[in-house]
Amino acid sequence: MNKKVIIVGAGPGGLSAGMLLASKGYNVHIYEKKNEVGGRNSFFRLGNYTFDIGPTFFMMKDVLEAVFEKSGKKLEDFVESVRLDPMYRLKFADGRELYPSPDKAKMKETMEKFFPGSFDGYLKYLEKEKIKYDKLIPCLSIPYGKLSDFFSMHLIKALPYLDAHTSLYGVLSRYFDDPDTRIAFTFQAKYIGMSPWTAPGTFSIISFIEHGGGIYHITGGLNKLSHGMAEAFKQLGGNIHLSSPVKKLIVENGKATGVELDGGKTDMADYIVVNEDFAYAMTEIVPKENRKKWTDENLASKGYSCSTFMLYLGVKKEYKDIAHHSIIFAKDYKKNVDEITEEMKLSDDFSFYVQNASVTDKTLAPEGKSAIYVLVPVPNNKSGIDWEKEKSAFRNRILEALEIRGGYEGIRQNIEEEKIVTPADWENEHSVYLGATFNLAHNVGQMLYFRPHNEFEEFKSCYLVGGGTHPGSGLPTIYESGRISAELIMKKDGIKP
Repeated sequence: MNKKVIIVGAGPGGLSAGMLLASKGYNVHIYEKKNEVGGRNSFFRLGNYTFDIGPTFFMMKDVLEAVFEKSGKKLEDFVESVRLDPMYRLKFADGRELYPSPDKAKMKETMEKFFPGSFDGYLKYLEKEKIKYDKLIPCLSIPYGKLSDFFSMHLIKALPYLDAHTSLYGVLSRYFDDPDTRIAFTFQAKYIGMSPWTAPGTFSIISFIEHGGGIYHITGGLNKLSHGMAEAFKQLGGNIHLSSPVKKLIVENGKATGVELDGGKTDMADYIVVNEDFAYAMTEIVPKENRKKWTDENLASKGYSCSTFMLYLGVKKEYKDIAHHSIIFAKDYKKNVDEITEEMKLSDDFSFYVQNASVTDKTLAPEGKSAIYVLVPVPNNKSGIDWEKEKSAFRNRILEALEIRGGYEGIRQNIEEEKIVTPADWENEHSVYLGATFNLAHNVGQMLYFRPHNEFEEFKSCYLVGGGTHPGSGLPTIYESGRISAELIMKKDGIKP
C-alpha cells in the first residue's frame, strides 16, 4: 500500500486511526500543533509534580486492547494498568459515603450501609443493564453515514432497549428508591457533559461499564496511553510531526487533497483525517466556501456540553485515607446541574471531582507529597461569564470546599505548585469550541446519523475522529471513532480490517 494519509492532531482518535492504517502499510503522517502527543490526553509538570490534562478514568480497556491487537501490538507492552478498588468515593451533603467496588461482597456491604435494601436493586440493575449493553455496543461500532444505517439489524434489535426517550435519571429510578442512590448511578452523565435529568436513558450503560468492567489507572497517568500509542505508531512506520500546526485543509474539486501548515508549507495526501475539536476545526481550518452544512451559524446553534474549571495542585502532604477518585455532591445536585446546563451560571453550592492519584501511583509526586487534580463542572462559554474576573474567588471557594466537604485537611497551607484552567482557557489555549470540554451534546438529535459523520459529508477523502463525531466523547468511544474511520478508508481501497 503506497497511499498516503495525513492526520491533523495527535490525540487519542488520531493515534488510534494512525496505528491501524500504518499497520496496513499506509504512509501515515500526523501533524500536531503542540510539542507533545495526546491533545487533552497529554500531561504537564509543575515542579516535581506530574498531572494529566484531561481524562483520569480508564474504562473499557478491551476497546484499546483491540486497537493494539488489530495493529499487531499488545497494550501491556506499552503501559502498566492498575484496577482500582474502590473505584471511587461518593460523598453526599448529609455526610453519607458510598465506595463502589468491583468486588460484589464489598459492594453489598457499602450499599447496605449507604441505604439498606439497595443491593437487591443493584443486582437487578446489573442484570438488566448487561442486556442493554450487549445490544447497544454493536450499534456504536458501526458508522452512520446514511439514513439507511438506521435499519441495520444491530440497531433494530437494540431499539426496545435504548431508552432514548427516557431520561438517564428515569432509568435508574426503576432500580432504586433513594434519590442519592440514583445519583450514584447517574452522575456519570458528567462524562459527556450533560444532566442526568436530560441525558437520554441510553447512557445508563456508562455506569454499567464501570460496574461491569471496572476502572483502571495507568502508572504515570493516563497520558501514558497516548504516549504508548505514539510509540506503537512509530514502530509501525508512522510519522509524527510535533509543533506543526495545520493552518487549513486544502480542498479541490470537492475533495480533500492536503493541508497547509502555519509556515506556508503544503503537504498532499490521498486521505485527510481530522482529529481536532469538531466545531473548532470547522471554524478554523476548513475554509468557509467548503462548508455548506456545517456553517458558522449552524455550528453556533448546536447544543454543547458543559465546561470544567480545573485546579492542579502540588501539595506537600499525603492523603493516604482518601480514595484515588472522589466525587463530592452539592446539597441540591439537580439544582446545581440545572444551573450549569440550563441557567448557565455559577452555582453557590457546587459539586466537584478530585483525583488523589498519589495514593495509587508514587511516580506523580515526590515522596510524602500529593498531585491533586480538581474538576468542577461549570457552564460553557455561551454563559458569557468573565473568568478573569471570577476565577480567583471561585478558586478560593473550591479550596474551602476541598477542606470542609472533601476532607482534604490543611490543603490550602500546603500548596507549593498550582495551575488553574478556566473555560476561557480551554477555548483559547486548548482549541475547544466554547470551552465545551465534552464536545457536542449527546442528545437524541445529535447522536448516530445526526452527529458529524466519520466519513465527512461536506467533501470527499476527509474523515473525522474524536469526541465530535460518532460514537461520541470519552476515551473508549474516541478510540472507536479512530477505528471506524480507519476501516472506512481501508474499505475504499479494498483492504479487509
